[in-house]
Amino acid sequence: MSDGQRMLDGRTILITGASSGIGAAAARLFAAEGAAVMLLARRKERLSDLVDEISLAGGRAAMVTGDVADERDVERAVAATVEDFGRLDAAFNNAGWAVAGVPLHETDNAVFDRIIDVNLRGVWNCLRHQIPAILATGRDGAVVNTSSVAGHQATGASAAYVAAKHAVLGLTKAAAAEYGELGVRVNALVVGSTRTELMEEVLEGTPALEKSFVERSVQKRMADPTEIAQAAAWLCSNRASFVTGAAMQVDGGWTAA
Repeated sequence: MSDGQRMLDGRTILITGASSGIGAAAARLFAAEGAAVMLLARRKERLSDLVDEISLAGGRAAMVTGDVADERDVERAVAATVEDFGRLDAAFNNAGWAVAGVPLHETDNAVFDRIIDVNLRGVWNCLRHQIPAILATGRDGAVVNTSSVAGHQATGASAAYVAAKHAVLGLTKAAAAEYGELGVRVNALVVGSTRTELMEEVLEGTPALEKSFVERSVQKRMADPTEIAQAAAWLCSNRASFVTGAAMQVDGGWTAA
């Protein structure tokens, strides 16, 4: 912008899954763009180190340790955001969990439950508590939910993960339709294969799977987490003021090919 204003100046944003990968990249980027960030994840030491890093760089950050699958943890994180920073303007619901693809009939019910709890119920829990806090702040609120190319098509990932990420897109559209007139935009990112710790765990020992993920991108590579965070930052900002109910593809052309 001509006045030098940063993209997220004056905004307070809650980021889930913030201890590594896309979430940690978003925490660094959002803070650098002027936001005060509240970080929610399960790994306390990782979060603490990230808060220190952001603070040393001149940013504003705080943390809550918890699991998005536990509604009480989400409620605490939203309350802490308002208590520490005075308001909640936006949220990036990025927490996720996956395992390497296993045939549907061999998938344990406990694995199915955990995938649904983190990837779908986690977003549900977040929306239920974030939206009232954003509405209390006023208009120009924004929520970004992390979906996946698995939310558009079967990808070789587990059937449970595909189902959860499809549902996130539906939930995003429903929330966008319900709260748009009240000034809250809700969008999703359709994320392609990204070099995160979770992805490395999924790909470990399966070079053929990694090769297939790279080949599905028309750019023939995986994303860096910061590339995904850039899209989330824009959607959380007022620069995306007329964008809601969207499933933004940040997938290196995976769904275009």
